[in-house]
Amino acid sequence: MAKLNILTAPDPRLAKKSDPVAAVDGEVRQLMDDMLETMYLAPGIGLAAPQVGVLKRVIVLDVAPEGEPPQPLRMANPELVWVSDDDASYNEGCLSVPDHYADVVRPAACRVRYLDHNNEEQELAADGLLATCVQHEIDHLDGVLFIDHLTSLKRNIILRKLLKAKKQGAGVPA
Repeated sequence: MAKLNILTAPDPRLAKKSDPVAAVDGEVRQLMDDMLETMYLAPGIGLAAPQVGVLKRVIVLDVAPEGEPPQPLRMANPELVWVSDDDASYNEGCLSVPDHYADVVRPAACRVRYLDHNNEEQELAADGLLATCVQHEIDHLDGVLFIDHLTSLKRNIILRKLLKAKKQGAGVPA
């Protein structure tokens, strides 16, 4: 396995739509495993392939509570097949938007269809944090960041701070 580099906003690759994978083969399985390692080391609870510069419809996540055994999920071509009418608000963060958090309203529950690590079609019903995480990661596959759900004022403030931090990190005066 290998730790991958996580892109941070406003990297333009994060705004691109990802392509479906034809099948979960050895290359996609390796990507999933590398993404999981990267996510755990970050640390985070979800990661989408575009966040590591790969424009494929692949996500990984693990919302197991701290202190409990890991429960990793690997999904290729995840697709929401149902969302609840009830909404829930969750204070979201993102490995591609480091150190910034905001309340985002999403459907409280969902059902997702996907190809698993063995290229078998699965369907998963999710609610609570898992539902939020699945929807957040699927957004990445469509070039959408959680900050895109905020008002333009809040989004622009966060993006300006990220751009300034990026410039300072590169040794360029802000």
